[in-house]
Amino acid sequence: MQPFNAPIPFIKETLLYENALKEKEDIQNFILEGQAKICFDNQCMILKNALDNGLGQKANYVLWCPEIFPANIKITWEFRPVTDVGLCILFFGAGGKEGKDLFDTTLTKRTGEYPQYHSGDINAFHISYFRRKEPDERAFHTCNLRKSFGFHLVAQGADPLPSAKDCVDFYKMEVIKYKNTVAFSINGLVVFTYEDDGDTYGPLLTEGRIGFRQLAPLTAAYRNLKIFELNEYSIEAV
Repeated sequence: MQPFNAPIPFIKETLLYENALKEKEDIQNFILEGQAKICFDNQCMILKNALDNGLGQKANYVLWCPEIFPANIKITWEFRPVTDVGLCILFFGAGGKEGKDLFDTTLTKRTGEYPQYHSGDINAFHISYFRRKEPDERAFHTCNLRKSFGFHLVAQGADPLPSAKDCVDFYKMEVIKYKNTVAFSINGLVVFTYEDDGDTYGPLLTEGRIGFRQLAPLTAAYRNLKIFELNEYSIEAV
């Protein structure tokens, strides 16, 4: 497969979902687990914890997009940290175990605490980026890909994002989940790729939902969320 910072030959992208994330109405159907302060300023969504950072995991939260997306997708959004201490995660391919919907009422209620997401009753990929919560994360910046169920670190790469004070604009984030491959890039720079054998850490993940997670006390801004379906087409069709 070609590097993901270059066009993928014979792959067709079809826009499935687009959300500017610029006003309250844009997230009226989103599902918030945990408590957060969500506001909109300068045509972007700004997330911040509503509970005191001293509560630890109880102060964190996840904001889910309500749509279910197919197995082969590209996710893009724009991100900018406003403060430094904290951490951001994107969940994707998320669903309940045993084929259940992520919001099936028989699943354990989730309230934003991390173990509920990596070792609870859901399956998902999640990428942690802008990892600045703990002193060791601030001292050595990485982006991590984990696969759940289980706390499986399956890929890691260097994080090119600067501290908040040095950001001059939003950064374009891109995740590709295509067949058994996951790739993550920032501003076109590939951070990591991962090929899932569908066995070591459980079966391949197929369709699912996406969600944004933040760790207190971070404040960060988001805009221009887009999801594309990826499909092959033959060279004769070019």
